[in-house]
Amino acid sequence: MTKSRIAIFASGSGSNAEEIFKYFRQHPTIEVVLLLSNNPDAYALARAKLFGVPSKVFNRQTFKESETILGWLAEYGVTHIVLAGFLWLIPTWLIRSYPDKIVNIHPALLPKYGGKGMYGPRVHEAVRQSGDLETGITIHLINELYDEGPLLFQATCKVEPTDTPETIAGKVQTLEYRFYPSEIEKLILKK
Repeated sequence: MTKSRIAIFASGSGSNAEEIFKYFRQHPTIEVVLLLSNNPDAYALARAKLFGVPSKVFNRQTFKESETILGWLAEYGVTHIVLAGFLWLIPTWLIRSYPDKIVNIHPALLPKYGGKGMYGPRVHEAVRQSGDLETGITIHLINELYDEGPLLFQATCKVEPTDTPETIAGKVQTLEYRFYPSEIEKLILKK
């Protein structure tokens, strides 16, 4: 049986990437084969090394030119792409090369608090300022616009009056770790 092969794109600490590494480590039909980062100092690279996952670092120029990235993806036989804290807009050439096979997670209930510049603490601060009684995660496919691809899954958590952006972030991260790997699996296996 041919395995599905995931490449993870990450820009930061890689905590979601690590949860994905763990989830698929012994999976019979899905494996993580590559981590790509636009940040040479991303801790995600150290996490990949710890799990024996090869990694590549690229700059903006390389990302604009499809040949290098597509070459890496082909070299590792990548069938699906997972964004795990990757902050750059995905170029059209990559979306066309992997139609409906690039998945992202957003730390809010889209369409709220999405779009360019809305990531990490900025999202949780906006949720806190809004007075919303709940927030959560959105797992979605990628299109040419930030956070506007088709929704696959959402999970919610309560926002208490005493919550700070940091406590909101903790609640959201718990949801990310709990649901992102299994939702990736469902997408790949078309459950």
